[in-house]
This record gives sequence, C-alpha cells and structure tokens, in this order.
Amino acid sequence: MSLAELICPAGTPAALRTAVDAGADAVYCGFQDATNARNFPGLNFTPEELEEAVAYAHARGAKVLLALNTYPPAGKVDLWRQAADSGARFGVDAFIVADMGVADYIARNHPGVRLHLSVQAAASSPEAIRYYAQHFGVKRVVLPRILTIPEIRKIRQEIPCEIETFIFGNHGLMVEGRCSLTNYLTGQSTNMDGVCSPASEVEYIRDEATGTMSSCLGGFTIDRFGPEEKAGYPTICKGRYTAPHRPEGYYAFEEPVSLNLSRLLPDLIGAGVHAFKIEGRQRSKAYVRSVVSAFRRAVDDIRAGRAANIEDLVALTEGQKQTQGAFETKKWR
Repeated sequence: MSLAELICPAGTPAALRTAVDAGADAVYCGFQDATNARNFPGLNFTPEELEEAVAYAHARGAKVLLALNTYPPAGKVDLWRQAADSGARFGVDAFIVADMGVADYIARNHPGVRLHLSVQAAASSPEAIRYYAQHFGVKRVVLPRILTIPEIRKIRQEIPCEIETFIFGNHGLMVEGRCSLTNYLTGQSTNMDGVCSPASEVEYIRDEATGTMSSCLGGFTIDRFGPEEKAGYPTICKGRYTAPHRPEGYYAFEEPVSLNLSRLLPDLIGAGVHAFKIEGRQRSKAYVRSVVSAFRRAVDDIRAGRAANIEDLVALTEGQKQTQGAFETKKWR
C-alpha cells in the first residue's frame, strides 16, 4: 500500500458519512457496547447502521475499520466474538484489537479480514510487535504517542507489518490499555467497559458568588474553572488538583493539550509511517469535516511534492494549547 493513508474518526453514522465525503481513506468506528473504547451514550453504531455504513464507504472507495479494542472480562468474551462475527459478515476491512484472545479468535475464524493492533495494546517495541504479527497475523500496529520519529523509523526497519500513528486530537500520555483511574472513582473501566469518565458520573457545579465552574466525576471535583475559562470534560488524568505545596492548583498528571503533527507529516512519511490517524469519535460532524478536509489537502499536497498548508486548527483542539509531543524532542536530519 502507499504511505500516508488518512484514518478518520466516526462516532456516529452521520460522522462516518461526513468523514468519507471529506476525503477519508478509511474510517474507524465501534458498536454500541463495551467492545470499543468509546462506549458513550449517543455514540457508535447498531449492527444495522454498521452494515449500511460499510456499504456507503465502500461505494465511495473508503474502508471501514471496526474497533474491538477493549479487554473482555473473564467469562464475557462472547460479546467480542459476536461483534467480530457481525463485522466480518458486514464486510469491514479490518478489526482494531488489543486483547490477545480476541485477536486469536478473529485470526482463526475470520482469516480473510485484516487485524490491526490497537494503541490499547501498548506495543512499542519491535519484539512485542513481531510477536503479534507472527502469532495472530497482525498487518498494522497503531503506535503509542510517546515515540520519537527516530524511534519510529528504527521500529519500522525491524517489524514485518505496517505502522499507523496519531497525528491530531487528544494527547493522552497515560499508558494505553493500563489506566485504572476512572475505575477507581466510578467502578467503570476504560479498558473493559470502554468508557473513560462515564457521562452518568459527570456533574458541573457553578458557584454563583464567584462565577467559577467545578467539573466533577463520581462526586469528586476534578477541576475548577474561572469565569473566563472554558470548562473541560472531567478526566482524572487532565484534572487540576491542590496540595499543601501547590495551593493554586496544578496538573498532577498531564496538561490538557492537543496533538497536532501537521508540520511533521513529511518526516513521518520519511520514517515509514503507512497511515495517519485523527482522534475524535466523540466530536461533532463539523469538527470531523474541518479536520479531515484540512489533512486531506495536506496529505495530497505532500504526495504531489507541494508544501502543505494547514490552517490553524487550535479552535478545534481539546485544550488551549497544541503540541507535537515526543515527536518534536529531537532533530531528525
């Protein structure tokens, strides 16, 4: 395949159609259950909707990747197997998986469908990636966001499968597939229930006297915003907390910044990256249209040997800041 395939989010059937029409080479989506890591009310697809979505995408030359990227609890693997069977029956182009048992089931029962290794598997070494490729036939690995471009280039030289990297959206640095913070407060796990900070546990409380807004999760205050600040969604890893030595409040885990690698696309292609992934299955159709269209133009310009011209996307990002993360920590040439 050619380098620089554009992989775009689809949280709803409408968002999928929008992404395809805006120029996505492939879209990724999930069912309305715990088999995918964005299991939120109002998101995702019924089986009937997915079947129609696959037909829509294929008719326009786009692929559909089905995310089965959570870990089945003991004794409950049937839900994941049924999802795989349905996806194969509808003609999805690949499954995005994290759990070895799910990967094994698909490899044995649906060998004609590609397997992509989710970032949730946290495979960041050539040895780990080769294991998945050799034992389950994985064709592509989605790398964690913590790797530098020289590290990606070196990995590419040592593995027998394609590489996909995130280029825009949430810049989560918690080790994917290993975070238990939400489970600690709400009893629901990102990795097994597919939901980080479930909406049923979220509450916003305004202080009328000061004009501040508190965002709470499971009855605990995760952040407090001033009258002029935009109140963010309460995820524990991006919360601000006070301590005796930091009474003003500080980001104990990570600051809510957004990843934007638009300026590094040529370097990523040069490192051997096959596919660029945009994060945002919880985002609106307008977000999907704007971001996908912008990166579609950029990728086409680079393929044609032209300088890419990406407009400022800061208004669409999660935080007020954008970053190139670990990707910008070294000079590559």
